[in-house]
Amino acid sequence: MGKLALTLACGDYEIMRALADGRVRPDGIDLLVLTRDRTRILRSARRDECDLTEFNLVGYLIDRLSDERLTALPVFPHRRFRHGFVFVNSDSGITGPADLRGRRVGIRGRVPAAAVWMRGILADYHDVPYDSVQWIDLFGIMGEPPDGAADAGGIAESNVRIDEMLLAGELDAIITPSFPRAFITGDKRIRRLFPDYKQADLSYYEKTGIFPIMHAVVFSKDLVTAHPWLPASMAYAFEESKQAAYERVRNPRVLPLAFFQTAWEEQRDVLGSDPWEYGLGPANRRNLETIIRYTAEQGLIPSRPEVREVFVPLDSDAFTGTPGF
Repeated sequence: MGKLALTLACGDYEIMRALADGRVRPDGIDLLVLTRDRTRILRSARRDECDLTEFNLVGYLIDRLSDERLTALPVFPHRRFRHGFVFVNSDSGITGPADLRGRRVGIRGRVPAAAVWMRGILADYHDVPYDSVQWIDLFGIMGEPPDGAADAGGIAESNVRIDEMLLAGELDAIITPSFPRAFITGDKRIRRLFPDYKQADLSYYEKTGIFPIMHAVVFSKDLVTAHPWLPASMAYAFEESKQAAYERVRNPRVLPLAFFQTAWEEQRDVLGSDPWEYGLGPANRRNLETIIRYTAEQGLIPSRPEVREVFVPLDSDAFTGTPGF
C-alpha cells in the first residue's frame, strides 16, 4: 500500500518550512504543502480544497459547535501579541484605553481572532467592557456575513474602508490584524493606542502567561475516522518541523538583523524555550480556555466547550523533541 496523499494549506512560516521543502516527511504520508495562496487558507476548511488547513481559531470554534464536521490538531502556526494593533485617530482626544468607552471602534468582522482577543483583553485588563464601546463591524457595514472574510475582494475592500473611516474621523479607533497602510506610510492622522506596546504586551504576559493563539490546524473528522493514525503522525511531523526551524534560525547569519542575538536571548528569557509550543499542556490550555471564554462572551458561540472537546485526542508523547532555544 502506498503512502496517503494529503495537502496542507498554511502560511509561509519558518516553523513550517521543513515540512514545505520536504526535509520533514510525516510517517505514512505524501504531503503537499501550499503556502502562497492566502485565500486558500480562508476558503478550504469549508470548501474541502485541502485536507489540512491553518484556520482562524475563532472561526473553527464556531464551525465546531455548529455542525461538528471539523476537528483540530493542537498545532498553532500563528500567535501574536495584540496591544500593538490598536490604532486611534490622532485628533480623537483618546489618550488611553479608558477613553475608548463610548467611542466608535472599528473591527474587520467579529470573527477574526485578532479582534476577539483584543476586545477581551481590553475588557479584562483595561476597564473597557464590551458594551461600553460602539463597535463598528466593517463586514456588517458592507453587507457581508462573517463568512464573507473568505473572499479576497471582501478582505481588501474592508482593509481600505476601515483605514479611510479612521482617517476621516468616522471612527475614533480601530483594531486590526495587521498594520494599516496609513500607519506604514507615516500618516500623522493615525497613531497607536499603546505607544509602548511592547511593555503592554510584556505586562500582559507577566499577568497571564498567555502568548495569544490565533490559528490552529483543522481537518475533517471523516479523515480521522478513515485513518486513525493520521493525527499522531502529523503531530510528530509538525513538532519536528518546528524544532528544525529553531535549529536553523539559531544561527545569527540566517536573518539580516543586526541585533538578532539580543532579541533571541530576550525572547527566550521572557517566553521560555518553546514559545510556539504545541499540544494541550497547562499553558496552552489556559490560552485556549481564555479565547473560548472571549468567543462565548462576545456572542459568537452559544456555550463554552472544554478544551479537550474541540481537539482531536492525542497521546501525551505525540509532541516530542528537544526545544531549540
